[in-house]
Amino acid sequence: MNMTISGHHLEITPALRSYVSTKLDRVIRHFDQVVDVKVLLSVENQKEKDKRQRAECRIGVKGNDLFAESSHEDLYAAVDELVDKLDRQVARYKEKQQSHDKNTAVKHLM
Repeated sequence: MNMTISGHHLEITPALRSYVSTKLDRVIRHFDQVVDVKVLLSVENQKEKDKRQRAECRIGVKGNDLFAESSHEDLYAAVDELVDKLDRQVARYKEKQQSHDKNTAVKHLM
């Protein structure tokens, strides 16, 4: 699995890199077939201070991509919100996969 963490108008410090990878480990542990993870952290030039820090993530899994983005005034809070969104998407995706697997198993028995 490849994990790419990059910054736009922002330098990625080792502390920030370890924080993001630790948080994403919570989401990635649900999957065996994760192909790659791409995280983009950026600071937008807006006049208002709130929701200026932005975090985006794309997780490539077998046959599908999961994408989430989050904006906040604090970058660490944006990463936390991003991971929460991805965790919900992963749970929904796994539930959908398991329900499809059960339906095909029942069809083969009939």
